Amino acid sequence: MKFLFLTGVVALVGLSACTTVRNARDRIVRAPPACQDVSIPIYFEADAAELTPEGRRVISLQAAEARRCKVERVVVVGLADADGDPAANLELSKARAASVTNALMQAGLPPAEFDLTAAGQAGSVTADGKLQPVRRRADITLKLARK
Repeated sequence: MKFLFLTGVVALVGLSACTTVRNARDRIVRAPPACQDVSIPIYFEADAAELTPEGRRVISLQAAEARRCKVERVVVVGLADADGDPAANLELSKARAASVTNALMQAGLPPAEFDLTAAGQAGSVTADGKLQPVRRRADITLKLARK
């Protein structure tokens, strides 16, 4: 009888300890994320510098996250694939970088130093000459720190 009673008490104490550990773990998981640098690609349609609805949504979400932090610097690199004239692709990549920068400011990104670069089609052709449509984008890097 004593054995069964002790077994029951030990089991009950063990289960309550598990619940306490689980609650502590849940509190840790729910802690707000640290202000860390973030890199985000924003994709465009062919021959376009206008943001897609998805691109606007991604920028809006990232700007909202960045408002919790001190934004030290924003780097935006516009890219283009190798389809068409190299000079036109350079201009397109400039327009993509500008489009993303404007959207970041409209979305309420805190004031920061902006560094815009246009890469055009540089590096967009593979060794076998195939195009890389994934280069129809602008890459954003947010350099963040705690306030």
